[in-house]
Amino acid sequence: MTHDPAEVAAELATVRDFLRHAVSRFNAAGLVYGHGTGNAFDEAAFIVLEGLRLPIDQLEPYLDARLLPAERLHLAGLIHARVATRKPASYLVQRAYIRGIPFYVDERVIVPRSYIGELLFTDFADPETSPVGDADEVGAVLDLCTGSGCLAVLAALSFPNAEVDAVDLSPGALEVARRNVAEFEMDDRITLHGGDLFGPLVGRRYDLILTNPPYVDAEAMAALPPEYAAEPAMALGSGEDGLDIVRRILAEAGAHLNPGGGLLCEIGTGRELLEAEYPDLPFLWIDTEESEAEVFWLPADALG
Repeated sequence: MTHDPAEVAAELATVRDFLRHAVSRFNAAGLVYGHGTGNAFDEAAFIVLEGLRLPIDQLEPYLDARLLPAERLHLAGLIHARVATRKPASYLVQRAYIRGIPFYVDERVIVPRSYIGELLFTDFADPETSPVGDADEVGAVLDLCTGSGCLAVLAALSFPNAEVDAVDLSPGALEVARRNVAEFEMDDRITLHGGDLFGPLVGRRYDLILTNPPYVDAEAMAALPPEYAAEPAMALGSGEDGLDIVRRILAEAGAHLNPGGGLLCEIGTGRELLEAEYPDLPFLWIDTEESEAEVFWLPADALG
């Protein structure tokens, strides 16, 4: 079977054809998923729909649509590139979604997939379950290690009266974040800062600090599959046990929180290590649809 994009484009005609072709190729190549999809079919559907700029949640109406020659060649090229380069699909189509909200991404940032995005629309949306109470009363939010800026944007959407600061050490990541902030017309509410964690925020305090920092340990970094190795290493690795940056955040966050505020932090699978090292901190672990004990909440008074 040919894999040349031009020959594939000449042989296939419909969305269904390209979907089937992509699933077959992805399964044969043994691709790794986890950047918004979890299997070959979902990955194929994402690439086909996003490649055609169709609604990402509406595959069925378009399955038997016949594609134009340029569309066929474009899809064949995307499918081939996913196999040949092993880059995450989001890099190929320069789009990623959190809770159905689209963001621009490229290889200057990791593909957004933080569980915190879900929590902003569930636990933190309800005053009865939110650790910060009524969303309308949140006046200042900080997103540390903002990357693409997606959590900063989601925070601005979730807390309509809040001013949001977002910090990242990578100039390239800040350029991507700036694009997303502009696309959501949030320039008047989100301020981007270049620097190392709290470095550019002297004297500033917040009702809520969000952070999805690097937390991959050295052993896991050395064994990353190509899809994850394609992402910026500085956005993934954090020392021998993966907690170097989390420790710094815990040491400094209290000085930047208002009374009644708190820290919401994603750390992956480091719960055991963290609780053993900080036995006096009252970590509240918050589960999501796809995670268990990978995000914690700490109130300001515990960090002060």
